[in-house]
Amino acid sequence: MLPDGYDLICILGPTASGKTRYAVAMARELGGEILSGDSRQVYRGMDIGTGKDLAEYGDVPYHLIDIVEAGEKYNIYQYQHDFERAYCDIVSRGRTPILCGGSGLYIEAATCGYHLPDVPPDSSLRASLEPLPTEELIARYESLRKPHNTTDYDTRQRLIRAIEIAVYEDAHPVSRTSFLPVKTKYIGISVSRDERNARIDRRLDERLREGMVEEVQGLLDRGLAPEELIYYGLEYKYVTLYLTGDLAYDEMVSRLRIAIHQFAKRQMTWFRGMERRGIEIEWRTI
Repeated sequence: MLPDGYDLICILGPTASGKTRYAVAMARELGGEILSGDSRQVYRGMDIGTGKDLAEYGDVPYHLIDIVEAGEKYNIYQYQHDFERAYCDIVSRGRTPILCGGSGLYIEAATCGYHLPDVPPDSSLRASLEPLPTEELIARYESLRKPHNTTDYDTRQRLIRAIEIAVYEDAHPVSRTSFLPVKTKYIGISVSRDERNARIDRRLDERLREGMVEEVQGLLDRGLAPEELIYYGLEYKYVTLYLTGDLAYDEMVSRLRIAIHQFAKRQMTWFRGMERRGIEIEWRTI
């Protein structure tokens, strides 16, 4: 059962904070189902690197995980509409919807009522951007949007796509939808920076032992191009660079640790930005 006056519970937090475990326990207590708010867990076959931890859900139903093939370019527009369908289904069955994730953009798309256009590719704009140095692309993007999360800078592909979306949205003003939750209860899971980084390091070691390198190799063996995996960033970027011979193993691990630490910091920056924009988050330590 939802708290009085709320349409949705949202459990958010940085990577390795323990938010999934917390959300699953809440789902069991309230008779709920989990909606994933993670931009990479939508992909089938990308399990260890995205931290799906499906065994943790047990008998708790989950949604928006494993819904598209690895290699596809799933976007925020698709996510918003997939979220709508899953959310309405959960509510129609009298269950409690619980959104859980760390992708701030996906969480806001699901809970803030923005109408997101399906931005078509702009081949002429892309052609004009491709020759530009990365620093100039970043400056161009920041002239269009105040970035909340520099994951848009992980690869040139993502940066060019971000510019493409910003240019389109400037010409097509964003309106509000009527189908998304109106009132969300936000609960943030927080740990100290030192503890968070220690958990990230332990978890990375575990994932490497569990076969994360082999998972990425399997995706390459299935025909995914290295640049397609690099597009997904973090684990898939650095492990692919190792497998293609661009990084030694120890360098891959070291650089990946740093990248995940920085990513967690950017996630917290996003959540603080949500608070500055008027979203009330109740922070809890577990």
